[in-house]
Amino acid sequence: MITIRRSDERGHIKQGWLNTYHTFSFADYFDDDWVHFRALRVMNEDRIAANEGFGMHPHRDMEIITYVLSGAVQHADSMGNSGVILPGDVQRMSAGTGIFHSEINPLNEELYLYQIWIMPKEKNVTPSYEQKRFEDSEKKNRLRLVASPDGAEGSVTIGQDTKLFASFLDEGKTVSMEIAKGRAMWVQCVSGNVSVNGIEIKTGDAAAITEEDQLVIEAKENSHLLVFDLN
Repeated sequence: MITIRRSDERGHIKQGWLNTYHTFSFADYFDDDWVHFRALRVMNEDRIAANEGFGMHPHRDMEIITYVLSGAVQHADSMGNSGVILPGDVQRMSAGTGIFHSEINPLNEELYLYQIWIMPKEKNVTPSYEQKRFEDSEKKNRLRLVASPDGAEGSVTIGQDTKLFASFLDEGKTVSMEIAKGRAMWVQCVSGNVSVNGIEIKTGDAAAITEEDQLVIEAKENSHLLVFDLN
C-alpha cells in the first residue's frame, strides 16, 4: 500500500525569518492523519533568512537529523559541541535525557534544510552528537546509507531501528531495494520528479509505503531523494 503526502497539503508557516513546511504535526500545526509515520516524527522543510535562526532551546528523547541543502548552519549545544553544517553533511543529535542547542544561519544568504526527528528506541539515554560528510558522488544513482542503528558503511548512528538513505538520481535511472516483512518505507522527494512503485511524486511530496515487498524508484527528471527504512 502506498499513501502519498502531497507537498501542498503540508502545514505551512511563513513568519518573519522562517518559512517552513511541516509534513507531520508540529508546533502550532496539527493534522490528526499525519502525526507520525512509524518512528518518523518530524519532517520539516525550513528556509531561514540570512543571519537568523533558532537560539538556545531544549530537546529531550528524540533522534534529530539535520540535512542541509544550501547555505550553512552554525551549531552549538550544551555538550560543548560547535561547528558548521554544510550541504553534504549529516548531523545527528540524540537528545536523550535533555540537551540545549542553537541553529543559526551565519551567512548573508538564505539557509535551506530538512530537519528530521525520529522517535528513539530507548528513552533517557545519555545525549550525544555526531556529524559526517557524504559527497554528492557517493549518492549518484544509488541509495547511499547515511544513518543507521549500527553506523554501517560509515553512516551516522541513530538510536532506533531505522535506516536513512540519500540519492541523487539522474533522469531515466532506477534504484530499488527489497523491503523486509513488517518494514515500511518513506520516500521524500527533496527535488525533482520520480515514480515510486509506479506512482509519481514531485518536489516536496512523499510516499509512505507499507505491506510491499519491493521498492522501485525511477527518475522522470534529475531528482534528490531521502529514503527511510522503518521498523
